[in-house]
This record gives sequence, structure tokens and C-alpha cells, in this order.
Amino acid sequence: MKYLLIAFALLFSACSIKNYEITQTKIFIIKSPKLKFADLGYLRNSQKSIELELFTAGKAIEKITINHLICMSEGCMTKNSFNKDYLNESYPSEILQNILLAQAIYDGKNRVQTQEGFEQKIEDENVNITYRVSSNVIYFKDKKNKIIFKIKDTK
Repeated sequence: MKYLLIAFALLFSACSIKNYEITQTKIFIIKSPKLKFADLGYLRNSQKSIELELFTAGKAIEKITINHLICMSEGCMTKNSFNKDYLNESYPSEILQNILLAQAIYDGKNRVQTQEGFEQKIEDENVNITYRVSSNVIYFKDKKNKIIFKIKDTK
């Protein structure tokens, strides 16, 4: 019984309220076969967790929390399950949090430093990705899978 309570505590703590060190207001454009969004949102993060809260016309419509699981209004799932359901199953498990935090994807493969940040182009049988990070814009486009993330500062 004791182990069952510990298991439940760990499971439900994955989606619990977190204290975030950084909160940023951004303009998000997200387009994938199952996700479509274009408006303001809050990006909050700490060392262990990321939260993306999306708004349309001032009303919160979705909250995505990323730690060891990805939690949405529909429930929590592993990062690989999220990629399979919402993005592309061939993506690395950490791709969403890397994009949101403007970090290199695919372990930095084909990374080229630019004047304001970096750029990566990744093409294989599963993806055709252009990923650019600059001081005020994050841009991810996978032409093969019709997925776009554009995150822009509100300033």
C-alpha cells in the first residue's frame, strides 16, 4: 500500500503547480496536423520544468507543461508519445522543449553560428527542417511534415 501511494504521488506531481524562475510574453504561431494556434502566450520556465500557456482573444485556451512528461488539458504523456501524436514520431524526445528554450535540436547537428544566433538545416528520409534562432525570433519549419513553430518577442 505504501508503494502504491508513492507511485500515485509521483505520477500526479508531474502536472502539479510549479514555481517558475522566468516568465516571458511571446507571440506564438504553431501549425501541425493536430495543433493550430496564432496569438499571445506565456512561456514560463525553471531548471526542471517549462510551461506554455496559450491565449486567444485574452482567454486561456491551452496549457502545456513539460518536465519528464508533457501535460496538456487532455492529460499527460511521454515526450515520445507527444511527438507521435502532435508532431512527428521521428523527432528526438526533447525537441519541443529545445525549440521553446531556443536551444539546438538534434544534438546540434549541422549547427551554423550566425550574427544573431544560429541556424540548423536537417534533412533525411523523415524530415526537412529549417531551424533558426535569433535574439528575438525562433523559427522552426519542417517542410516534409508541414510543421511550423514561430515564436517572437512582443517588444
